[in-house]
Amino acid sequence: MPGTLTFLIGCTGSGKGALGRELARRTGGEIISIDSMKVYRRMDIGTAKPSLEIRRQIPHHLIDIVEPSEDFSVAQYVRHAEAAIADIQSRGRPVFVVGGTPLYIKALSEGLFEGPGADPELRDRLIRRAETEGLGVLYEELRRGDAVAARRIHPNDLRRIVRALEVLELTGRPISALQEQWDRDRTRFDCLFLGLRREREDLHHRINERVRKMIDAGLVDEVRGLLAEPLPLSTAARQALGYAEMIDHLGGRSTLDEAVELIKKHTRHFAKAQRTWFKRFLKTKWTDLPPGADSTELADRLLAENASVWSH
Repeated sequence: MPGTLTFLIGCTGSGKGALGRELARRTGGEIISIDSMKVYRRMDIGTAKPSLEIRRQIPHHLIDIVEPSEDFSVAQYVRHAEAAIADIQSRGRPVFVVGGTPLYIKALSEGLFEGPGADPELRDRLIRRAETEGLGVLYEELRRGDAVAARRIHPNDLRRIVRALEVLELTGRPISALQEQWDRDRTRFDCLFLGLRREREDLHHRINERVRKMIDAGLVDEVRGLLAEPLPLSTAARQALGYAEMIDHLGGRSTLDEAVELIKKHTRHFAKAQRTWFKRFLKTKWTDLPPGADSTELADRLLAENASVWSH
């Protein structure tokens, strides 16, 4: 069906990227990355970007579009993604939206959450508190005021913690309650949601292996190079999984082994938060993969089931 967006979603390490590339290759489709960190240039290893060779073979969009020193909002993401969707569809090609950033998935498929505008003075005050008292203090404050939002937000996600506390203080209502509008059965596009799930132990094993490969590929040197750049990293870039832990290591606050174990631990926590978020995508057709299964093996079945969607 022309105009259908196919969302391939799943926890980090589930194999959705490999499946997306296989489907795009076999259908002549193009991929829109829906990942809040792959937008940053030179943050390659820690974000598990597809290689330049793969991206030459299969067009990818929304990768390497901003500098690590720049802030990048979900609203900016949606604008860029809408332009890419229009471009791909104008050429009659299938669109595969591949990634695991739930907030971006929600915003692109259903529209932006319209909460109160930012209050710069309040936001600066919250950020200063995070710097002086520790982010954990703010996260605990959020947990007490909005337990639902706290379960969805990673404890290291400064930007979203600050935003949730900002909304709570400005409106007197939890952001999770205001976001209930997103739980309506509505989408902005004709969307097909396909999801990959793995048993927890299998996923944890894959996460551990992924972290090991990132270290072997030179994550430490990548982070060292980013810290040496003339402009400082944005808050979002500094808080990214893998980068925050390596920044602490390079600052002498942890050993390399400790940093690696923290990356594994924080990535597992992130996957748990993703699972909670994904429960809200009620129309997703989930496939449960057994341990060791290669997600690309699904391509034949999915192609047979969705031939009318991806023909062009």
